[in-house]
Amino acid sequence: MTVTNANAAGLTVVTYTPDPKPAVVSPTSPLAAGGFRSRYFSADDYQRFHRRAARYDAENSFFAEDFAEILGAGYLKAPLPERLGGADVSLTELAREQRHLGYWAPATALALNMHLYWAGSAAHAVTRGVGDLEWLLRDIAAGDVFAAGHGEQGNDVGLDDAVVRAIPQPDGSYRISGRKTFTSLSPVWDQIGIHARDDSDPLNPLIVHTFVDRETPGVRIEETWNALGVRATASHDTVFEDAHADAHKTVAIHPVGPNYPDYIGLLLGWYLPLLSNVYVGIARRAIDIAILGAQTRTSLRQDVDRHADKPAVQRQIAQAEIKLEAAVALVESAAAENEGHLPPWRALAAKEFATATAREVVDIAVQVVGASSVSKRHELERLYRDVRTGTLHPPNSDAVLEGLGAIALGLA
Repeated sequence: MTVTNANAAGLTVVTYTPDPKPAVVSPTSPLAAGGFRSRYFSADDYQRFHRRAARYDAENSFFAEDFAEILGAGYLKAPLPERLGGADVSLTELAREQRHLGYWAPATALALNMHLYWAGSAAHAVTRGVGDLEWLLRDIAAGDVFAAGHGEQGNDVGLDDAVVRAIPQPDGSYRISGRKTFTSLSPVWDQIGIHARDDSDPLNPLIVHTFVDRETPGVRIEETWNALGVRATASHDTVFEDAHADAHKTVAIHPVGPNYPDYIGLLLGWYLPLLSNVYVGIARRAIDIAILGAQTRTSLRQDVDRHADKPAVQRQIAQAEIKLEAAVALVESAAAENEGHLPPWRALAAKEFATATAREVVDIAVQVVGASSVSKRHELERLYRDVRTGTLHPPNSDAVLEGLGAIALGLA
């Protein structure tokens, strides 16, 4: 900005000179000055994660190097209490960490979610005296990596029911049989949290939430993951063939249907905001690419020098920024409000709005950048694919909208 002397009328004249260096100024961007600073990762760390992301995607390979560095940084223990070697990181701070990581390495951030929400919800449960989750915290403190096993072929009601079966044993343990899909972190997890159906009383079927060790006989991984986007998550199928689940690892039991106990409320209260923030990070990265490109891309139009000077481009960028401001505000609110209440109204609304908005913002970025964005050589091509999975995560858009609509209408 350049400030000149007073004009003839005695008024100060302020003129703006565009900075010739491309820049992003939005406070929701990691590229803006004075933005979020991670307590775990440096700028160099993020750049390494970012450089590897394209290779992982092209090779459909797990983010092994990223994972080793992230494990070494203690990030997987972030929500644990200090007494167990964690940092007692709040959901609000962890959500921001995940948004930032999602900006640089979407698949890496998304897969880590599936461990972090177990860690965070268990820490929250222990603090509030909900259930007996101390064992889970101690296993994470000892180095175990947890995965999520809730996806199933043929199950369109999520946690309300299950295709996988749990057969109760006299000692309180269960024998688990069936197949779970989309189990991220397949190469590295040590324990997987699942829900399964107990039909031992046919008139009163139950949903059992428990955990199975990877080394338990009857557990195997089938490498089925070859997806459109977030390919580095390595979300292969996990098959259980009469696999044992220890009695003390059952953390919740409820009747079939949306009859969740308190711990499931805490679980959803962590899962939904963390997931939402990863997709907001993807969208922020996409529009930043468009902004920087528009400032350097020249135009043959006689009335403008750069694409950034075009009113149409300015309008599109403005629309994207407004959408992102709204998404960030909602996901921040959902994280701050996490109290484990059921149904988690704001967290569900944030998940739907954030994932749908992220897709819209990435589409705007593609339009601004133009045809080059669909080249396999362009980062936006990968982000365009990565963002597509957001609204498919359970509960998917149909389930969220149906549920929230029924609540708003007094039907649930």
